[in-house]
Amino acid sequence: MAVDPGLAAALQRAADACASTAASLAAAGVASEHLAELLAPKRVLLWTRPARMQQRGRVWRIGTLLLGDDGALYAASRATRAAERGRPGYQSVSREERREIAAAALRGGFEPGTAVNFDATPIPLSAADPEAATALGDPALPVGFADGEVRVRWRAGAPLSGAPSLAEFLTDRTELLRTPRGA
Repeated sequence: MAVDPGLAAALQRAADACASTAASLAAAGVASEHLAELLAPKRVLLWTRPARMQQRGRVWRIGTLLLGDDGALYAASRATRAAERGRPGYQSVSREERREIAAAALRGGFEPGTAVNFDATPIPLSAADPEAATALGDPALPVGFADGEVRVRWRAGAPLSGAPSLAEFLTDRTELLRTPRGA
């Protein structure tokens, strides 16, 4: 299936913006976070191996997006800090689930207290990828294609009219990462 030339050019500009932003953040020494995949508990013979997280890369959190150190773009989902499971407090089921997820990060080899992003959705920015056009048409994702540019929604489902292009968004938000408030 042929990709619209306007979409292909916009995807190339977006991929270039992501790659240059990742390079500038790395050069500036801005701290990144971990990107991981949550692996479900696995039964091995008579025992069940508890859930753990597996490292997938390093990312910078930029609003609702995660920018990989390789220039890959992800829609941010859930995050935790690696921590000991501790004793059950039975305060609520959701709290116990969060404690188990934090312990899964620790079992995955992350240092205690380290921020770990997981369940992130990759956003394809290659015209060669057949999923790119479909992904940019999904209103649940924070990015979309409108007016000849890949644009960033301020919230899921928001219209793209008046939304900044991905390059503008990255420039604006990364300036905040490079020069934190009060600096």
